[in-house]
Amino acid sequence: MRIDLHTHSLASDGTQTPAELVEAAARAGLDVLGLTDHDTADGWTEAARAAETAGISLVRGMEISTRHEGRGVHLLAYLPDPAYPPLVERLALILDGRNARVPAIVERLQDQGVDVTEADVRRVAGASAAAGRPHVADALVERGVVADRREAFDRFLSPGRAGHVHRYAAELVTMIATVRDAGGVTVMAHPWGRAAPGTLDEAAFAGLAELGLSGIEADHRDHTAEQRAELREIATNLGMVVTGSSDHHGLGKVDHDLGCFTTAPDQYARLLELAAAAAVRSGRTTPEVVA
Repeated sequence: MRIDLHTHSLASDGTQTPAELVEAAARAGLDVLGLTDHDTADGWTEAARAAETAGISLVRGMEISTRHEGRGVHLLAYLPDPAYPPLVERLALILDGRNARVPAIVERLQDQGVDVTEADVRRVAGASAAAGRPHVADALVERGVVADRREAFDRFLSPGRAGHVHRYAAELVTMIATVRDAGGVTVMAHPWGRAAPGTLDEAAFAGLAELGLSGIEADHRDHTAEQRAELREIATNLGMVVTGSSDHHGLGKVDHDLGCFTTAPDQYARLLELAAAAAVRSGRTTPEVVA
């Protein structure tokens, strides 16, 4: 069984519709796909219909933008009730922060003589729940300023570059609790992928596990082999679920092909058991896996 639990569609910053993503996953030989668009459940309905047609299992989730001890970290939330009011409210704040950042980024880029407008960004963002840095990058590609998203981030959009603007992100511990209360389970996405481990060491993960964090995404393209092994060991020591995923964005990211990293079937089964228990404890009506 091949299981990829972290992917993105046009509902956030991927380049495929939810249906196209599901169809691509089926062609890639995946048995289980996790749809985890940034801070939104907008793609769930379309993806569920496509999964039923394609004969692939779908796990509905989202990747939530959070902050922990001054550092941006991403939290994968699986099978929460998307109508749970506190979750709805906090996701709205995050999406508002994404949208509000675009004009500031464009202004900074224009100050540097870069030929791009807010309308360019909104056009390439299309039906996404919120425009963000990847859409600015796509607008720069369309304008011929850069060759691809990677160059856009390297030259303009990453922290410390001329076009980088901070935005609102929810507190990590708050969102772990919110997803738990919505009947879902949480996994830390690529925790060491963008910087040194810093404060996210084994002791920190132990504290987060006590607060309800269920797993660690160890196997990810942005981790070295040594980091993957160390994260798997930490998760095992703490009795946490270990996941592996592609973080696929369609054409938006190179070397993140569907299924390039996968989750072991026994770990997937554990995740679903934890989700079922969380749903019962919460009393919420949570989405089932589309089988």
